[in-house]
Amino acid sequence: MESKSFNWDAADFFRRLTETNKLARSKNFKFCLVSSLEGFEEALARMQNSTAFVCVSDVSSGSTDLTNSPHTVRTKTVFFAVRHKIDDMKARMEAFDLQREIFRQFMSKLILESTRLAENRIFIDQKIRFSEIDKYFFSGCACSFFNISVSTYTDLRLNADEWE
Repeated sequence: MESKSFNWDAADFFRRLTETNKLARSKNFKFCLVSSLEGFEEALARMQNSTAFVCVSDVSSGSTDLTNSPHTVRTKTVFFAVRHKIDDMKARMEAFDLQREIFRQFMSKLILESTRLAENRIFIDQKIRFSEIDKYFFSGCACSFFNISVSTYTDLRLNADEWE
């Protein structure tokens, strides 16, 4: 009993968006992989010469639903960061405005991607929340994030060959 599955690489998708989006390119957004919020903070500290980031966490949380149509849900986190002059609230608000606009543009591409994914029985949760991180998280840097939950069919039929 072999189950063929199609996987979606969220990190690669957002890397491609970062590299091809005109606004992200004009504002010199850099893409990187991180491991959780702590990894995001480490990445910001390491990249002192960069001013704008899109970071995808390679850690995902998930769950499996054992109902009549079993599926597995995985949640990925995407972080944005834009450096600004410390204690300049106008620059900070402009940085958040930029992140909100990049988010909007990314979502316009995600709508098309979700249609393609649905053809392969991969479903993106339609409600994607965008959150701004508290000002004390990283001094001189406006940071935000959003989560994407992706649901895939999971074949939970008992395979006797897997058991003694």
